[in-house]
Amino acid sequence: MIIFPAIDMKDNKCVRLTQGDFEKVKVYSDNPVDMAVEWEKKGAEFLHLVDLDGAKSEVFINKKTIEEIVDTVNIPVQVGGGIRSEERVEELLSLGVNRVIVGTMAIENKELLKKLVSKYKERILVSIDAKDGKVATRGWKVISNVDSLELCKELEAIGIKTIVYTDIAKDGMLEGPNFQIYQTLIKETGLNIIASGGISSMDDIKQLYSMNIYGGIIGKAFYDNKLDFGEVIKCIK
Repeated sequence: MIIFPAIDMKDNKCVRLTQGDFEKVKVYSDNPVDMAVEWEKKGAEFLHLVDLDGAKSEVFINKKTIEEIVDTVNIPVQVGGGIRSEERVEELLSLGVNRVIVGTMAIENKELLKKLVSKYKERILVSIDAKDGKVATRGWKVISNVDSLELCKELEAIGIKTIVYTDIAKDGMLEGPNFQIYQTLIKETGLNIIASGGISSMDDIKQLYSMNIYGGIIGKAFYDNKLDFGEVIKCIK
């Protein structure tokens, strides 16, 4: 199980939103690059970066910060947030980003997604953000009528190997993840599942680990000192 410390960026700062609400912003660091270095020092093997400005309006104001992080750390980085065009995917990969995470594209432009998967293979991940089992798009602003489990099966069929699945109701709430959906996904698909949203206790970590899940993204619980990175790594090794 890979633990992905999350660095959510807004205006080139490291922040957290609660349930994706841009009115509920907490700034954890004015320098995401320092934060990335800190995670690497602690033993992180992969970083999860989210471009919140990109997710909201597709602007790329965090580009310089992403580039600096990639140039500074020696561990791979995956990036998501507002990636809805082939140009943006190529731009990120050319910066040295290891994997690119798309979300809205999986609903609104499947043909482009298929093209990118055939071209870049496992470097393309899909983020499924769901509310009551229905997929949300456009930075969680639009709830579609697409069933999240059916979409996951469809993505697997077109060649996606890894997804990030977030239950929006759990995100930033520190109340534990939606274990039920992860069990269902593991049972009904062959996808690598990265759990995101609500992971906040050692019990959560142990349960995800026992389910044989591929990875877990942790943000707020680390930044609010609810979880200690070293203890989490010890628990899963």
